[in-house]
Amino acid sequence: MSNGHIFVGELIGTALLILLGGGVCAAVTLKRSKALNAGWVAITFGWGFAVLVAAYTSSSLSGAHLNPAVTLSIAVKSGDWSHVPVYFAGQILGAMLGAVLVWLTYLGQFQENDEPTLGIFATGPEIRNPVQNLITEIIATVVLCLLILTQGLNKELGLSGMGILITSFTVVGIGLSLGGPTGYAINPVRDLGPRIVHSLLPIPKKGTSDWGYAWIPVVGPAIGGLLAGALFNAAF
Repeated sequence: MSNGHIFVGELIGTALLILLGGGVCAAVTLKRSKALNAGWVAITFGWGFAVLVAAYTSSSLSGAHLNPAVTLSIAVKSGDWSHVPVYFAGQILGAMLGAVLVWLTYLGQFQENDEPTLGIFATGPEIRNPVQNLITEIIATVVLCLLILTQGLNKELGLSGMGILITSFTVVGIGLSLGGPTGYAINPVRDLGPRIVHSLLPIPKKGTSDWGYAWIPVVGPAIGGLLAGALFNAAF
C-alpha cells in the first residue's frame, strides 16, 4: 500500500466511523431526535455497526486500522514503523471530519440545544479517578487489539471479510462489558478529534470540552495498543 492510499483510506474510514458512531450518540442525546433516550445498548450497537461500515469501506485502501492503538499494535507485532505517521495523520483528520458531519446532520437539533453536548463527541468517566480510568481504557484496548492481531493467524478470515464482522461485534461486546466506567474510547482519535471539533463548533450552551480528562482516552488506548502488540509477540 502506498502512503497516498493509506492516508485516503484512513481519512475516509475514520470519518465514517465517527459519523456513524458519533451519530448514534447524537441520536440518543439530542432533543427532537426520534432515537432520544434509546440507551446504552443502542450506542454500543451503533458503534459496532460504525466499525463494520468504516472497515469494509476502507480495508482495500489502508487495511482499515481506523485507530492509532491498532496501528501501534500492528507496528509492534511486525517491527515496521515506516507508515505509522501517515496512518496517524489520516486518522486524526478523518475523526475531525466525521465529527463535523455529525454536527451538520443534526444541525437543527444542535441549534435548539440547551444542555452540555460533549458526550456526543467525546468520552467521559462516571467516576473521575485518573488511575482507574486509565486502567479501564488500557484493558479494553488490549482486548480489541489482541483480537485484531490474532485474526492474522487465520488467513481465511481476511480473505472472507469475516474478520471485520468479528471485530465489529467485539466492539459491541467491549462496550457492553467494559464501557460503563469511561464510555470506552479504545481509540485515541475517536476521542481527541471530536473533542477538538466540539471546542470549535458554535453549539449553543455546549458546555466545557473537559481538557483535563482528555489525555486519558489518548494515553490509555495508546498504551493498550503497545501492550497488545508485545503480548502477541510473547504468546503467539
